[in-house]
Amino acid sequence: MTWQTTLTWQNAQKRAEVLQQIRQFFAERKVIEVETPALSQGTVTDVYLDAFTCKYNFLAESPADQSADLYLQTSPEFHMKRLLASGYGCIFQIAKAFRHEESGRNHNPEFTMLEWYRIGFDQFDLMHEVAELLQVVLGGDKAVLSSYQDIFMQTVSIDPLTASFDELVELLNKYHKSADWLIEMQNADLLLQFIFTEIIEPTIGVDQPQFIYDFPIAQASLARVSIDDSRVAQRFECYYRGIELVNGFNELTDANEQQVRFEEDNAKRTAQGLPVKPIDKNFIAALTHGLPQCSGVALGVDRLVMLALDIKNISEVQSFSIERA
Repeated sequence: MTWQTTLTWQNAQKRAEVLQQIRQFFAERKVIEVETPALSQGTVTDVYLDAFTCKYNFLAESPADQSADLYLQTSPEFHMKRLLASGYGCIFQIAKAFRHEESGRNHNPEFTMLEWYRIGFDQFDLMHEVAELLQVVLGGDKAVLSSYQDIFMQTVSIDPLTASFDELVELLNKYHKSADWLIEMQNADLLLQFIFTEIIEPTIGVDQPQFIYDFPIAQASLARVSIDDSRVAQRFECYYRGIELVNGFNELTDANEQQVRFEEDNAKRTAQGLPVKPIDKNFIAALTHGLPQCSGVALGVDRLVMLALDIKNISEVQSFSIERA
């Protein structure tokens, strides 16, 4: 019966408990809860993200006979950074996010995201705070930290920051993961991401949360370049029990550099035959006005509840999956 919920009453109570724990965690640290729009006039340019689009006929700047495109947020990031640029202090939000992608064991096109920003924090400060939240909700062992470069060296014995395209192809062949479409793209960064997803990810965070930090710049368009190594940016992810749980940044605050990175994203979209996305002008204007040095992170609430309940399918922690929505 597809009208019925996929979330049991027992699990609904546990989900509510997790949300309460999150809010208490931030209340104790005086991080303020905010709410921002789900609809936006701008969207992400990321090659690997697609937003839902809808039409709106009543924008003041739009001709009466012409609809404007609005986008459902893939995350509340741009709006929250605009709040920071407006003078807000440290903030968090538990929000619905939407991504035009296939549903699966860990994916639903509509999901709940926890996002927060800490003024004055660097990526390591924020990783430690994320680890503290995971301890509160999940208990268990403390988290471990590894750089992107180190995890490649340890797992596949290759340096991702110096490896050539041919060396990456050879590695894929060694693990029987090569595919014609991958080679035809002639994109070393795409190969790195594929190797990371297909070969390295399954080995990360098996028994305890594990943070991977300092990703290549091409994979971190919203993060600040590392002062120690200009080849990487201060982005981190956290994995636990086969689930990618967290994505965070020491935030890029330079408006000109951000504009360039968005344009580079759109150039990659064009090269891959994907539609160019409009750059969020309000977000760029906020950066131009001034964003304080801060670090921010997004955490998948549904996935966190899955871990708390030892559940293997995201539909069991959401009231209605997309198939029943």
